[in-house]
Amino acid sequence: MNRHWNPYRRLSRREMLRTASAGFGGLALAALLGKEAQAAAPVVGESDRNPLAVKEPHFAPKAKRVIYLFMHGGPSQMDTFDYKPLLQRDHGKPLPFERPKVVSSETFNLLKSPWEFQQHGQSGAWVSELFPETAKVVDDLCFIRSMYGSNSRHGGALLEMHTGSDTFVRPSMGSWITYGLGSENQNMPGFITIGPTQSHGGANNYASAFLPAPYAGTAVGSVGIPAKEAKIPFIVNNETPTDIQRMEIDFLQRMNREQLAHTGPDPALEGRIESYELAFRMQAEAPELQDISGESDATLAMYGIDNPISEDFGRQCLMARRFSEKGVRFVQCSHTYKWDQHANLYRDHSQNAAEVDKPIAGLIRDLKSRGLLEDTLVVWGGEFGRTPTAQGSDGRDHNPEAFTYWMAGGGTKPGLQYGATDDYGYYSVENKVHFHDLHATILHLLGLDHKKLTYRYAGRDFRLTDVHGNVVHDIIA
Repeated sequence: MNRHWNPYRRLSRREMLRTASAGFGGLALAALLGKEAQAAAPVVGESDRNPLAVKEPHFAPKAKRVIYLFMHGGPSQMDTFDYKPLLQRDHGKPLPFERPKVVSSETFNLLKSPWEFQQHGQSGAWVSELFPETAKVVDDLCFIRSMYGSNSRHGGALLEMHTGSDTFVRPSMGSWITYGLGSENQNMPGFITIGPTQSHGGANNYASAFLPAPYAGTAVGSVGIPAKEAKIPFIVNNETPTDIQRMEIDFLQRMNREQLAHTGPDPALEGRIESYELAFRMQAEAPELQDISGESDATLAMYGIDNPISEDFGRQCLMARRFSEKGVRFVQCSHTYKWDQHANLYRDHSQNAAEVDKPIAGLIRDLKSRGLLEDTLVVWGGEFGRTPTAQGSDGRDHNPEAFTYWMAGGGTKPGLQYGATDDYGYYSVENKVHFHDLHATILHLLGLDHKKLTYRYAGRDFRLTDVHGNVVHDIIA
């Protein structure tokens, strides 16, 4: 310091800025740390005592819940909902443009669809003869024919679809939605997955990862277990009276909380405490929800449960309606793992479509008749599409460059056909929609801003869409 400096002399504005400028960074840092501390500070309320308590969305939602119909394996877009006349015309000819650099294996010349297409409904949407029942409800569907992803392998593509990342363990979409909105029914999980896959990422596709354990998906059955045998396990206790169970749980929870007070924050133990409480509450409602014996013969037939071919997926779809009707926020039905036709395209896609077509149409009709379709978002699709070129004599390879999704209800525009692929269906070329964009749009329909739905973990804020994603406003009614 200058020993002749006079602290009482008047400073010019320039001198004041020069001498004080080093403190501006400190002021900014203090503000940032204050906001971070405020965000991290616990807010005492119902959502802190019960993580599944209903939470307010960021803005007025169009949808309250989601039913996701997942077609594991990758349905072929040009054989289902993306009609390509030039593919029919040029069958057997070489692909007239460059293929993607990353493909699963070698494919050869163009392969036409073995199924006829027709236009249906007032919307005039083209639908393959594979889906005659779905074609009857086509005016309720909003098609996105320009989907694309980042990974050509099942494992990475499934993780990207379900979690937003094809390389890291991240919370699933259902977990994010339940974290953001809670559950409308406190006696049921906020997120249920029926018959989930055990391969290609397995439980990571419905796990909560670093989100608190109550937001993880509750699996009902798994691949290989018939839907009629898929039940929430250990939900009925015929041996111990309810009041005795409550006393036992209270004693156990008291010990757990004492341990928590001694050790400090422990996500695993906290998750266990919440799971015991939810399991106890579920006994009051889950057994009845899983019992479809009270459904009419007409309802069972509408879902195809009277037919052994469509019975299994029909039960999944009916259970999805029952769970959604009772306030479960996110329900997934999985047709696992059947749509991966590297060979036997005609035989296997025919079988697959027969198993799901009537249940899908039945679900749309049932939701609509009950007034549920308006605020229930139904989403259909797989982890990628297929190539228009042949693999062997009767197969198609993986293709993340182009595939079709459709949505129904929940504030989407019914009868809309959005986006387009090239003349053969290899690349999405018009109004392209990445999985990140789809996730952002689903969250938006639920009243959630995908940029604001964050969770701080390991020193940074995470979100379902990471640093990506744009809401597709054109498909929103």
